[in-house]
Amino acid sequence: MADLIWSPSSWKTRPVAQIVNYPDQQHLGRVLSKINTLPPLVTPAEVGASRAFASPRSCFLQIERLRFQLAAVQRNEAFLLHAGDCAESFDACTQQNISAKIGLILSFSLILIWGGRLPVVRIGRIAGQYAKPRSSGTERIGGREVPSFRPSRRGDNVNGLDPNDRTPDPERLLSAYFHSTATLNYVRGLLTSGFASLHHPRDWSLSHVRSPSLRSEFEKITQGLSDALDFSHTIGANSGRENMPFERGGGRGVLGEVDFYTRSAPLLLVGPSLGNDELINLLEIVNPNKESGRVTLITRYGAGKIGDHLAGHIEAVKRSGHPVAWVCDPMHGNTLTSGGGLKTRNFGTIISELTSCISIHAACGSRLGGVSLEFTGELNDEGFSVTECLGGSMELSEEQLGLRYQSFCDPRLNFEQSLDVAFLISNHFKEERLGGKGENGIFAALGGGRQSNSNTTDRSL
Repeated sequence: MADLIWSPSSWKTRPVAQIVNYPDQQHLGRVLSKINTLPPLVTPAEVGASRAFASPRSCFLQIERLRFQLAAVQRNEAFLLHAGDCAESFDACTQQNISAKIGLILSFSLILIWGGRLPVVRIGRIAGQYAKPRSSGTERIGGREVPSFRPSRRGDNVNGLDPNDRTPDPERLLSAYFHSTATLNYVRGLLTSGFASLHHPRDWSLSHVRSPSLRSEFEKITQGLSDALDFSHTIGANSGRENMPFERGGGRGVLGEVDFYTRSAPLLLVGPSLGNDELINLLEIVNPNKESGRVTLITRYGAGKIGDHLAGHIEAVKRSGHPVAWVCDPMHGNTLTSGGGLKTRNFGTIISELTSCISIHAACGSRLGGVSLEFTGELNDEGFSVTECLGGSMELSEEQLGLRYQSFCDPRLNFEQSLDVAFLISNHFKEERLGGKGENGIFAALGGGRQSNSNTTDRSL
């Protein structure tokens, strides 16, 4: 059983499936030595190094606080929003892009709070996702085979997008450190300067919502919430502010993929290839004492496969007695290749998996506790959103994908499409809270259940 003991560094004892071959090992050694002397990206207080003073109720330490909040998600007393990019780029590390991403996360959670009347635990995929393992180490460009970057990319942490800049460069590791540091520091500044305060929700990116109906719905929510907050402030209640935990990278193992913060709160990715017994074995490894708030399961099957696998996973976990938070990732199992060769996703298929997940949990006596999305609030110089996923309230067509396709890895929901999802979930929770049957007219209006009419090839899991 010794080989099953898990720690943040235990991956070093495992076989490396996709190793990066640096031609100058001495150069690599010098860079790693330099990074080892630099200050940590997060402070000891943020990672919970001083456990003697930690308490879930005190919320002084980020990890203990995260576990306390995830335990609330497990008890259906909170909802989890896990969101951001699949992969970041150095060039995207700008004040505008970071502010847009954090603003979208906050706007999304505001809509969820309004409909569900539950606190939202916000976890951002940000500040360090500069490399990704891919299925192939090389790609062919114009008849020439070069080391992978895109679409089977390694990322800015390893090599460049230009075919002539594919040799792994150790200096990029150092650059990744400084870009991550800059991002974290700016996010900290935003969240402590009033940017995250709920006392001015009308300022949150409303100028970027071009759909009149979507703008109208969002303005109703912000107006209602602003009035409620004004009332709370008048009677002396403090709405408070919450910081956002940050994600550390993980890796694909035999039993599943793990994105982890520390052993305190791993996020386990569950797909159709994971058997029921394998899932329980994985839970026994990462949470042998069955502690609350420790494990979150992010399911990612694909709209066409969720009906065959989710119910079995739910029942297996219930029988095991392991406390988990269930989160739906409706993105990764629904990837397509457009007729023009671009990776994309159909909005209708995304929300089909999401609503199926909600329904299956209800049928199994369980409840969906959160959603994991790849989205971005990025805008171009003219103020237009990216065009990477098909459909949504803006009815983005395949012909429009190339207008502002900016992703270096997987296609992301843009600002408008993201709020579409938020309104969908919020409306469901509102109907549920008011005693309705959970019927959601927004689902059909947004194309739920409809397949893309474009010439696409399925690349789901």
